[in-house]
Amino acid sequence: MSQTKFFPSKLALITLLSACGIVAVSMGLRQTFGLFSDFFVKDLQCTVTQFGLAIGIQMLMWGMFAPIFGAMADKIGGNKVTIIAFIFMALGIYLLYSGPNTGIFFQINLGLLVGIGLGGTAISVQIAEVGKHFPNQTRGLAIGIVVATASIGYFFSPLYTKFALSAYGWEKTLQTFLYFIIFGMIAAIFLFPVKKDNTTNNVKVNEQTIGEALKEAFNHKGFILLIFGFFVCGFNITLVAAHIPGYMQERGFEAWTAFAILSLIGFFNIFGTLTFGFLSGKYSKKILLSILYFSRGIVLILFLFLPPSPYTALGFGVLYGYLWLATIPPTNGIISQIFGTKYLATLYGIVFFSHQIGGFLGAYLGGYFFDKYGSYDYAFYLSIGLSFFATLVHLPIDEKPVMRISVT
Repeated sequence: MSQTKFFPSKLALITLLSACGIVAVSMGLRQTFGLFSDFFVKDLQCTVTQFGLAIGIQMLMWGMFAPIFGAMADKIGGNKVTIIAFIFMALGIYLLYSGPNTGIFFQINLGLLVGIGLGGTAISVQIAEVGKHFPNQTRGLAIGIVVATASIGYFFSPLYTKFALSAYGWEKTLQTFLYFIIFGMIAAIFLFPVKKDNTTNNVKVNEQTIGEALKEAFNHKGFILLIFGFFVCGFNITLVAAHIPGYMQERGFEAWTAFAILSLIGFFNIFGTLTFGFLSGKYSKKILLSILYFSRGIVLILFLFLPPSPYTALGFGVLYGYLWLATIPPTNGIISQIFGTKYLATLYGIVFFSHQIGGFLGAYLGGYFFDKYGSYDYAFYLSIGLSFFATLVHLPIDEKPVMRISVT
């Protein structure tokens, strides 16, 4: 019995490699902004709440523009969209170190412009383009490879940023980020769209309009439940990414532990996304998602309530890193499995928007609770409760393809 080749075509291989390069840059740089918080507070006269608000705005813009760029990618191609988005991201970073960069301009640069750039460069458009090149059996693993490459960026970016901040200062460090963005723009040239919808010969699939696709999705209970679940994912990971340096300082740890946690999250996320990407082609994706969110809640409980020690902190980085972006392959896989891939970038972008609303609240409430109560604990308690909510919310999802796809 012959096995299906993993790469359906050379175009699929090139697109996968391009997506990997893009997300390694965009997601890697995005992971480092929490490490600049002390410098921003000191040199740009912003409070922790204002920093959290900027990251929150960034999450909202990232999420708001993900479906917009997704719809554009479904029409004109992900390569063009990614290059446009990188220009926004580069402008935000440039103005952040060169000015104007205080007051409202701080929110515009770090929040608005960088957030818009992330909407077209950070995961959603890229995995949708990759997903269109692969069949359902191998799509989850292909997406897992892209997300795992983002994790490599997660791992190396905090290490590089720690070195650069010490050697060059924060302004020069941000300036060097522009060279990484240029690399990402070059990689984006090769993010090729599929030449045709090769997932089905169903005329109803090929002729569906974007308006019909949106109506179909919002009338499907499973799509709504995915929106609720991915909201929780955004809250979970943005709270940690933005505020774990401050939280570790609050608990009396040395500064290196926060850098170590962020790097460990990036490193072990490689294994988590590959594992759940592979499992997404073998088992029920909704069950995998419930397992992931339940595990996040347990890991947070252990981290908060075990006696504080460097071993507890590093263990948290390992375990939470394994669960970090592992939700993406099964979430994206459910959408493509139910609705097909023609408007995958658009539909995933909408679900991702809810992720970023959760990210906004995770970033903002972390800073708000700290400034109001002097502790991040309340934000982490809320994150635990949301994790168990997401554990339950995925279980009623019907994973069967809609009638339009299942009937030819």
